Amino acid sequence: MRLEFVWNIEFQKMEMLSSSTSHTPELILYEFKQQNLPACKPVLKPSYVVEIVDRYDSECVPGAFRGNKVSFIKDSSLPKNCSRILKVRKHMKAPIYIYYHLDNYYQNHRRYVKSRSDQQLLHGLKSSNTGSCEPEESNNGLPVVPCGLIAWSLFNDTYTLIRGIKKMSINRKNIAWKSDRDSKFGKQVYPHNFQNGTLIGGGKLDPNIPLSDQEDLIVWMRTAAFPSFRKLYGRIEEDLEADDVIVVHLMNNYNTYSFGGKKKLVLSTSSWLGGRNDFLGVAYISVGGSSIILSIVFLLFHIKIPR
Repeated sequence: MRLEFVWNIEFQKMEMLSSSTSHTPELILYEFKQQNLPACKPVLKPSYVVEIVDRYDSECVPGAFRGNKVSFIKDSSLPKNCSRILKVRKHMKAPIYIYYHLDNYYQNHRRYVKSRSDQQLLHGLKSSNTGSCEPEESNNGLPVVPCGLIAWSLFNDTYTLIRGIKKMSINRKNIAWKSDRDSKFGKQVYPHNFQNGTLIGGGKLDPNIPLSDQEDLIVWMRTAAFPSFRKLYGRIEEDLEADDVIVVHLMNNYNTYSFGGKKKLVLSTSSWLGGRNDFLGVAYISVGGSSIILSIVFLLFHIKIPR
């Protein structure tokens, strides 16, 4: 739940000195001291951020492979399609944001973060400054664009949402930062020799679309600071009503089983403060709890060893 400020202008007048109709200096001074002059007063109004979270990494593995999920995800001959059913508990007002959420995925690892070439992302094959991209710098003697482990491990699960008999439209435009699209990824830079090696990482890229327009890559390349994170997949531009049933057809392509990772699909509304985030509340409770414990410890020390 979020708190939004609704600014109401309330003009209040004191009923004292009812016999006087003029604003005497005494009356004005009295109103000033009692804070009854015309003022802009904030009124707190509760606002809800509605979220639907569905973990699907385990449920989307066939029963025969539950004991060996890695072999399932690595076998390209096996179908990876899966269906999930989501029920909307409360009214969700558009835009509704679709995220994929990964747990136990350390995008902040020093070696992983360094495995990219910003110059190559901006200038393509004209840039030779790709030494930091090892071990995904080249394949079969030819340079890779985009190079590095971050691009190589691109998330490639896909989602299709259906309400009733109608397929819902997912807007996947403008999901990346405008500054990234305009300044960090070249408009004339196209994927080259990407995912052509013997070891395939994540998703593939369309070689006919410049990097500046491949927004799923741009979102992925902005690495997360924590091992549990979510990234924007798209937006739903229509409201969802309470008790609506959403059928999700997804492709469970991405390998998180090798390192014990988890995958979740998240549908969330947003407020002026953003989406749901429990970090600040947890931080306040942790700091407050620590302060209480320390105060008790110091109190016991003072009682046992007084000055």
